[in-house]
Amino acid sequence: MENQYFVAVIGAGPAGLFGARELANQGVRVVIFNRDIKHGGLAEYGIYPEKHIMKEGLRKQFRQTLELANIDYYGNVSVGTNDDLALDEIRALGFDAVLVTAGAQGTKSLGLPGEELEGVYHAKDIVYFYNKLPPFSQKKFRFGKRCAIIGAGNVMVDIARHLIDVQKAKEVTAVVRRGPAEVNFSKDEMKHLIGYLDNAEFDREMERVRPALDAINQDLEIGRHKILDSLPKADPKTSDAKFHFDFLASPIALYGEKGLLTKLEMEDNILTEKDAKTSAKGTGVKRKLDVDTVIFAIGDKVDNSFGLPTEWNEFVKNKNPRFPIDDLSFESTVEGVFVGGWSRKASEGLVGYARKDGISAGKAVWEYLQTKQPANVNSEALATKMKELNKPIITKDDIKRLEVVEAEEAKKRGLEEFKFASNEEMLQAMGLTETA
Repeated sequence: MENQYFVAVIGAGPAGLFGARELANQGVRVVIFNRDIKHGGLAEYGIYPEKHIMKEGLRKQFRQTLELANIDYYGNVSVGTNDDLALDEIRALGFDAVLVTAGAQGTKSLGLPGEELEGVYHAKDIVYFYNKLPPFSQKKFRFGKRCAIIGAGNVMVDIARHLIDVQKAKEVTAVVRRGPAEVNFSKDEMKHLIGYLDNAEFDREMERVRPALDAINQDLEIGRHKILDSLPKADPKTSDAKFHFDFLASPIALYGEKGLLTKLEMEDNILTEKDAKTSAKGTGVKRKLDVDTVIFAIGDKVDNSFGLPTEWNEFVKNKNPRFPIDDLSFESTVEGVFVGGWSRKASEGLVGYARKDGISAGKAVWEYLQTKQPANVNSEALATKMKELNKPIITKDDIKRLEVVEAEEAKKRGLEEFKFASNEEMLQAMGLTETA
């Protein structure tokens, strides 16, 4: 079709797929490049494995999107400065616009002494591991009996569940920089973990932090309710493991023996309040916790080596956007390159948020396209580029074959769902081999 706009979407999570659909519905031809073999991003590899109904509902919507005739899918293609394709190479193919929805693939680090010890991990690596995303699914992790998770959001809850239910940890402690009122998980998530809370110990912890809360006139009961309101719906326990909160504590160092983590050092905090914002401030009082495993669940940042300018863990956005949607900028500082989902704002919201953000990004791209003539991308140049990568490139038809094989495997094993845990197994199931 002559005079059809041609847009590249990088990343096939919820933001990318809903953004692609928004554009495809306007008649735009969309090519999705995805690092993983499978599409779905965090909807496939970030949601707790047992949430089958939610996952299947999303997969159905994603399948409908990929069935649109004017959407092409190239999986197993990584984009970045040191990857299969550089962002500039994609732009050089002549796309009318590029929408980056590659998530936040960088890792936030606090730069603490001892972070390199075995037993110290980032939440994303653990979540990808138990959700069977290659190559994380094949990594070896040291999950000991005593674990600490830094953070107090839904990701902390998911990881604590995994440590107790699957890895058979005996003690899991959530280390929280501020007080109980600032925990950030939902009641619906906490019900899976709350049964393991040591109630007597929790009461003692609340009394310990009471003076710091009183000092800024914060009601202790707000935090107590936030945590304990999920008790009536608590999941039944599967072990005698204990879960603890350690409030008003910031990690400052990690210690080990022979390269293996043994202790987490923390500094006690007090709370300060300014302009209705509560902050934690160190007191200089330090203490140590015996641990085998520490997992940082403190959010994510974008990949600095992707090929776009970054600042404060995010890609730099145009502060005076030409095509704002709901007063938000989806424009990078590079002409014709847009950002959506966690590539626009890292670690912000769940799947519903990513969907809305992707749709808004698609609308911004569409408004931009109205200001220019279609460039008529050379499809042959794109096909040649894919061939030159000399590796299996996954298409929509390949994905359909993989889904059939995995569904058959699940049925055979009597499971709700089955996933191959390595790229090699997936390629084999699709009838593809490692070299093109």
